[in-house]
Amino acid sequence: MISTYKVYCPKKILEGEITLSGSKSISNRVLLIRALCDEYFDIFNLSDSDDSVCMDSLLNSKDTVLDAHHAGTTFRFLTAYLAIQPGTQILTGSLRMKQRPIKALVDALNLLGADIEYLEDEGYPPLKINGPKEIWKSEISLPANISSQYITALLLIAPCLPLGLTIRLEGDIVSRPYIEMTLGIMAFFGVDVVFEGNTLKVPSMKYQPQTFHVEADWSAASYFYEIAAFSESASIKLNGLHKNSLQGDADVANICKKLGMETLYDEYSITLKKAKDTVYPQNLEYNFINVPDIAQSISVLCAGIGCNVLFTGLQTLKIKETDRISALKNEHAKMNVFFSKMPERFSSKTAIEYYMQEGTSTIDNSYIPTIDTYNDHRMAMCFAPLGLLFPIVINDPLVVSKSYPGFWKDISDLGFIISEEK
Repeated sequence: MISTYKVYCPKKILEGEITLSGSKSISNRVLLIRALCDEYFDIFNLSDSDDSVCMDSLLNSKDTVLDAHHAGTTFRFLTAYLAIQPGTQILTGSLRMKQRPIKALVDALNLLGADIEYLEDEGYPPLKINGPKEIWKSEISLPANISSQYITALLLIAPCLPLGLTIRLEGDIVSRPYIEMTLGIMAFFGVDVVFEGNTLKVPSMKYQPQTFHVEADWSAASYFYEIAAFSESASIKLNGLHKNSLQGDADVANICKKLGMETLYDEYSITLKKAKDTVYPQNLEYNFINVPDIAQSISVLCAGIGCNVLFTGLQTLKIKETDRISALKNEHAKMNVFFSKMPERFSSKTAIEYYMQEGTSTIDNSYIPTIDTYNDHRMAMCFAPLGLLFPIVINDPLVVSKSYPGFWKDISDLGFIISEEK
């Protein structure tokens, strides 16, 4: 079994064309809507990620024990979906999944009329999901800073509830673009949600089935922005993306514009441009609250070009596939980059957590850094582009299949040399 990849790219001027798979986030939402429809419909460019394959498989399974493995989105969406289905199912996952909280969603569903029990630790998977009660409530209030996936899970099943659902979000909303994505997809299938202030009103009605084409994954594009940044010059075409995207992660183009890269838009593709005479900024400050999935890519990109970063909006990174803040700190330190939380005095009045990243990714000539990936697909993919600057070793490289199975082939096509080490 392959345990590591050594990654290096001797080419410094990069040109190429990549066709990206469909967005995992969009695919999983559309798969759930299809399961809630009276009729089957085709989904084109469906994500080939492990998470979406798992989602599709479990939605079509007749088993009473369903294993979502590492797929957090799948687990959360299925929790809501199974809560409105007859019968009893057990929903479980990997060891890491059993450490990821689910209480806010379970509490909300049970309050509305579901019947969900914990089989092990209170507030965590696995779950026993029984058939729903006869009476469903139509209103609920939730903290606005909970995971947008909890809110999306409720939104997606809301049209199927007898009286629809009104969700009142209390406080500042976390990851608003992911909620907006959900509403855009629901509207495509005929369900128009009223979103005024912090209140979402979903009518009780049937989804209208129709063929859907999934746009490519903007978070996957972030790794190619890194590659462009580390090259001497680059022109990389990415098929399947467009400017008017449902995905908040499309903001990576705006961030990278600040870092000296240009994005050219066509109807069904983008082209990343980096000129030889690009001058990088010394500092970047950015709030990632709406786009947490590209925080790691921007972190490594800035480390590679020597741009210091002041991060805010990283609070959800601690409960992802791993504690991504800790993972970034550990792996950056191997290449003389320092990632740390700022002292409380910087945030005492606002309760905002600040993180500072300083330094440039460098190594001694005799040293090849080995990057641990912590069962996190994004750790593997965001550090791999450093192979343009110096050889690097990635542990557990096949973890990328969670969201982007073709990653290693695609960067090989651009000129990266990837050698297997047993």
